[in-house]
Amino acid sequence: MVKVLLRNLHNTSGSLYFLPFLCRLPILPIYGLENHGGYEMIGRNTIESILGGEHTGDAVAVYAWVKTARTGKSVAFAALNDGTTVNNLQAVFNRESFTDTDLSGLLTGACVKITGTVVKSRGAGQSVEVAAETLEILGQVDQEYPLQKKRHSLEFLRTIPHLRPRTNTFSSVFRVSHHLSMAVYRFFDENGFFHVHTPFITESDCEGAGETFQLTTLQLDKLPMKDGAVLYEKDYFKRKAFMTVSGQLEAEPFALSMGKVFTFGPTFRADPSDTRIHGAEFWMLEPEMAFFDLEDNLELIEKFVKFTVSYIEEKCPNEIEFFAKFFEKSLPERFRTLRESSFARITYTEAIEILNKSGEKFDSMPEWGDDLATEHERYLAEKHFRRPVFVINYPASMKPFYMYVNDDGKTVGACDLLAPGVGELVGGSQREHRLPLLMKRAEEQGLDTETYSWYMELRRWGSAPHSGFGLGFERLLMYLTGMENIRDVMPFPRTFGKMY
Repeated sequence: MVKVLLRNLHNTSGSLYFLPFLCRLPILPIYGLENHGGYEMIGRNTIESILGGEHTGDAVAVYAWVKTARTGKSVAFAALNDGTTVNNLQAVFNRESFTDTDLSGLLTGACVKITGTVVKSRGAGQSVEVAAETLEILGQVDQEYPLQKKRHSLEFLRTIPHLRPRTNTFSSVFRVSHHLSMAVYRFFDENGFFHVHTPFITESDCEGAGETFQLTTLQLDKLPMKDGAVLYEKDYFKRKAFMTVSGQLEAEPFALSMGKVFTFGPTFRADPSDTRIHGAEFWMLEPEMAFFDLEDNLELIEKFVKFTVSYIEEKCPNEIEFFAKFFEKSLPERFRTLRESSFARITYTEAIEILNKSGEKFDSMPEWGDDLATEHERYLAEKHFRRPVFVINYPASMKPFYMYVNDDGKTVGACDLLAPGVGELVGGSQREHRLPLLMKRAEEQGLDTETYSWYMELRRWGSAPHSGFGLGFERLLMYLTGMENIRDVMPFPRTFGKMY
């Protein structure tokens, strides 16, 4: 009766008519399900737990996808994976118990249920295997299944984003992605931060670069116009609206009331760059802290990076080994450097001097006031310091209006963390908390101060020194996996000219 009522509830197009009655019914066990901690789940044993030695000698039920299969005269083998680990589990089928017909559906990509006993493996490469007793094909495949037994290029796999998580590479990427997300929440929770959900829809451009996606419900072929201008008062929000490029501005009010907060969510930038590091939609981690100056900010960033590295080493040793084998041989050394080294610190002015005295042949030699290119950032981190390095106090002319103006009047309290192998990993600053200087900077950059009036009022009433930083989640994920293209650490990449 419970199952029938649930179906009726679904068919009422969202109506909750049956809910009060349904909530009073006892939850009845359904055949084939086991109760785990209050949740109804299919009774199964994960491959991770079997390979971990938890079930040796036990009868198990394995639900998984076939990675490879081969059949001999007396025995058949299948390599199985259920996504819980990068390593496969071998299932062995005695041909006296399984006919050709029984095994005909045991093809690469098929979804299967196998029951049997976990025994010590006779072959090399695995400590245990499953001696199969039953085989059920849950999801069939045919010869057109694109992930056959061969190594596929990353470019090809980008064309099938719905299937590539079944590969070792991408299941490993997204397991690391999961644990990295958990590391973010754990670190900030344990350090007294509150998580704030900042809006995705905004009317401001935090970075001031104009690379925003505009939202509208107006019909583009029939725009309401007056004197050559669009009448946005007829739009949904009665004004221009954009997809956020950053949650920083909206996080600051909460820092100035709750002390330490962070926002962690998707951001959107209409940057026409079509490179391996640019995405139109990506996730940003943005903490904001009251009563933090630039030095406090640097210490927090270093502490956070070291924590995440140690966390991933603990949670994902098999994945790190996999990526080191197939993508980035120096990955273990990269982890060690991040975890054990103290991060160097130099000013932007010192960085320019180091680069000009380096004798290195750069595509362009930077002068004071120029932005540092990736080649400059990597030289500093990889060759000069050979460890992560903070560059601080950049020229005011090249940074957003909200950064703290230093006493020299020419530089702002900005910081970038440069890491070997990638360049910039984190960007942050002490925020400008003095209203007159903030207004001046906004006007110098041609911003509409009326749009930012609420942000200015934070400095008018109870202003306080505060700082924050932004870290691109996918950029960090690339660094910790050795993947070289941002499209390969996003589930469904959105980049210039493409929606995979």
